[in-house]
Amino acid sequence: MQRNRPPFRADHVGSLLRPAALKEAREKFSRDEITAQALKEVEDREIEGLIRKQEAIGLHSVTDGEFRRVSWNYDFLERLDNVESYVGERKIKFASSGPQPRPILLRVIGKLGGYKPHPMIEHFKFLQAHTKQTAKVTIPSPSSLHFRYGRDAVPESIYPSMNDFYRDLGQSYRKAVRAFADAGCRYLQLDEVNLAYLCDPSLRGHIAARGEDPAALPDIYAGMINAAMSDIPPDMTIAMHLCRGNFRSSFAASGGYEPVAEVLFNAINVHGYFMEYDTDRAGGFEPLRFVPKGKTVVLGLVTSKTGALESRDEIKRRIEQAAKYVPLDQLCLSPQCGFASTEEGNVLTEDEQWAKLRMIVEIADEVWG
Repeated sequence: MQRNRPPFRADHVGSLLRPAALKEAREKFSRDEITAQALKEVEDREIEGLIRKQEAIGLHSVTDGEFRRVSWNYDFLERLDNVESYVGERKIKFASSGPQPRPILLRVIGKLGGYKPHPMIEHFKFLQAHTKQTAKVTIPSPSSLHFRYGRDAVPESIYPSMNDFYRDLGQSYRKAVRAFADAGCRYLQLDEVNLAYLCDPSLRGHIAARGEDPAALPDIYAGMINAAMSDIPPDMTIAMHLCRGNFRSSFAASGGYEPVAEVLFNAINVHGYFMEYDTDRAGGFEPLRFVPKGKTVVLGLVTSKTGALESRDEIKRRIEQAAKYVPLDQLCLSPQCGFASTEEGNVLTEDEQWAKLRMIVEIADEVWG
């Protein structure tokens, strides 16, 4: 029951804790103490070591840990044609009373739909050149340019009609995804947190308060995702990751998948779903009853937010529970999210991170052979 194409029985979301040497180099670069080339040399070296660690524990999908990024989303989105980042007040807060993510916002400064060479294509090429396993790329879903900001990110002078904005954003993504495919990428993941956010009544209220219909957004986001993957080669896998926020082990939303389940599984053309399931905040497995044949669900049963190892028997028991709603052959196992959605990382050690990933590989071997 092993799989020879992604998602794999033991898989992972993508981001990994930044090592001390990389953090130090980034701090020096921010103070103009080293050059961009010197920083890249450190990134290259640390990513090569990271690849070896992933391979050594038995993972068949390998990422660069997002080591070249500050954040899972801004670094990609701000390099799209006619999108820029700026400092402003965040609209959605994390639950923790501690630090919040940097106040970086995004906005459109011209018509979308074009394409300029994206620097992350080169990041992928480096990853692929240094691994014998499947090189996986993670990028934010197109909804990430809309959900947090709404009209604030889309001037009416540029887009009087939001439908035109959604159409053009989908086309920008189609061209970017095709560029990854042309570079050799055959495993790409869209980080789609916003469909999970739309399962939270308070965040649905936030959307309604700014004059938009939260019930309409799942179909709108589905249309953009389908446009994004409308020009991929037949041997390319597109997966989607869903979670409820991940910053320094905190979260931003709660609520089971039921409000979006039918659209999620049957209106969106992705091949696999990485689904957060490490706490009760994600609800039960019942929404998995909508998963059609031919699609894969990667159960995020192992938390990336804390270092304590879960009970192996409990993980297996929960896999059995999920298999009541979708066949075991359509299931895989992973952490619930990345370990470092931003460069700060979650509150656990690198040793704890690797222990969790190693355990996932071992459990997958025991469950699926």
